[in-house]
Amino acid sequence: MGERCAGLMTDERPDSRPRPRTPQPGGTYVLCAGGTGGHMVPAHCLALELMARGHQVHLVTDERGLRFPGLFPGVTITKVDAASTGRSGWKAWPQVALSIWRGRQAARALFKAIRPRAVVGFGGYPALPGLLAGLSLYLPCLIHEQNAVLGRTNRYLAPRVRAIATSFPRIRRMEKAFERRVHFLGNPVRPEVLAAADLPFDARSPRLKLLVTGGSQGAAILNRVVPAAIALLPAEVRGQIDVVHQGRDEDRDAMLAAYRAAGIDPVIAAYFPDLPGQMAASHIVIARSGASTVAELAVMGRPSILVPLPIATDDHQADNAAALVAAGGAQMIRQAQFTPERLAEALTMWLADRQGLESAATAARAAGHPQAAVRLANLVIATGLIA
Repeated sequence: MGERCAGLMTDERPDSRPRPRTPQPGGTYVLCAGGTGGHMVPAHCLALELMARGHQVHLVTDERGLRFPGLFPGVTITKVDAASTGRSGWKAWPQVALSIWRGRQAARALFKAIRPRAVVGFGGYPALPGLLAGLSLYLPCLIHEQNAVLGRTNRYLAPRVRAIATSFPRIRRMEKAFERRVHFLGNPVRPEVLAAADLPFDARSPRLKLLVTGGSQGAAILNRVVPAAIALLPAEVRGQIDVVHQGRDEDRDAMLAAYRAAGIDPVIAAYFPDLPGQMAASHIVIARSGASTVAELAVMGRPSILVPLPIATDDHQADNAAALVAAGGAQMIRQAQFTPERLAEALTMWLADRQGLESAATAARAAGHPQAAVRLANLVIATGLIA
């Protein structure tokens, strides 16, 4: 298995015999995504960019993909059947295969009606029926991988698609045979993230803001460990920090008591409507290392302490975090080692070294790709011009 993404090259297989087509304004593009925000957000960003250029966008998704408010404004959405064996193993295969087949058939009928120029998949099993339909109709198809590990669905599709867009320069589980079709573009981030990225970072501020976020559902271990770690910091250091913590409502009372015992009056909420703004206003972010979180931290140039979710498929969150650590913009603590003492040590490294904190912010920003959506749209349109 190769682990390097090479070249910004298009597919030039002799048997495909590509023929250039004259660009026509207002083409239709199908995006296939669903399941989690990590797949849906970059698809949403691509949709916005394509529509801004006058194109039509159609989203093919599963039931879970319909549960993300605020995404895909003005986009026609079609729900198709999709399924995964998950933890059920081989016994679930007959039902899974039937669901995928049904989704593929529904997508085929849709594609015959709307005649898209290209079909784009964003990984995860909900993308599979749409991509299989596109491939069966010989439509130009490409995939985007958000993580630093090529996901299972994308590994299955990679030999069959014309282009593979990646968010990281090095991708684990990428076959060497695929490298000639790989395009390292970055992971698209939302417009509100790009707007918030303009906020300056000042490590010399008399007060430093610490943001803790475990995602929309919170992360119980962050809720337990972070307040305890703050209590271990020297009193003079604690007196310089403000804490904003996104945590579950059921943990709120315990977190509040622990913070106040340490002399901290935190802002705690289960949901922040402007999380990008909170992130941009922070000096240190403690978070999981999903693909969108890592991309946003890099674009904004915010130092972070990342705690990868240990049950993430193929341990991809650890690879995501490692990429930002290697760039100098983050520290990573595995969940098994994520204790109050270890976190206090990591916090002290930056809180006691403002120049080091400034350097980490600069390094994180250098690893960001604010033009990822633009570059991905360019690739999608170019791929659609090859008949």
